Amino acid sequence: MIKALIFDVDGTLAETEEGHRAAFNAAFAEAGLDWTWDVDLYRELYRVTGGKERMRRYADMRGVSAAELSDADIAKLHARKNAHYAEIVQAGLCPLRPGVERLIRKARARGLRLAVCSTTSRINIDALVEATLRPEGLSLFDSVVSGEDAPIKKPAPDAYLLALEQLALRPEDCLAFEDSRNGLISARAAGLAAVVTPSLYTSHETFDGAAIVLPDLSGFELTADGFAAEPTPA
Repeated sequence: MIKALIFDVDGTLAETEEGHRAAFNAAFAEAGLDWTWDVDLYRELYRVTGGKERMRRYADMRGVSAAELSDADIAKLHARKNAHYAEIVQAGLCPLRPGVERLIRKARARGLRLAVCSTTSRINIDALVEATLRPEGLSLFDSVVSGEDAPIKKPAPDAYLLALEQLALRPEDCLAFEDSRNGLISARAAGLAAVVTPSLYTSHETFDGAAIVLPDLSGFELTADGFAAEPTPA
């Protein structure tokens, strides 16, 4: 019997990555960098989990050394990027994906516990949840694990293991919700079954090992002994 639902954030709760991409580009322009991440480049960089890690990877791709762009420089850029992202979210440009709010509120009404398990920054989680589920939205979640809480990011299982510890539940008591292969690998490595709803930047990935793959959560229903849903058509 499912006792808790654990949600990834970016791409899972909402299609946020275009908002993140715009925020990265705004931060780069503000800093006077000639960096512009288009959709194809961002899709490549999306395989790297964590915003600061993506910036470091891109700096490496451009041949920019750590001496030229230090970790402190990247942290400052990332902070400005997060500020731009918050403005985008607050403007209502990153709505929840179909079925997400219904599932969250229905699960809560049934007494299930809820958690967030993400590699993104806590400030980004707070901004999205408050903008989409209203200011009381964070109170719906019993555990919120962010990139600051689990520095070894997905596909490592650390974030999910921490969420399980905070919930004081076994993996078999929980169901994870992800949009990416890295997230799926992370959840499975922690022993959780995972529902995958591919997003704009992950639709080309493969999801072997998922409990089910769905276009979104609009047809997903909790049942007395698990869940019911129609799989994504081949």
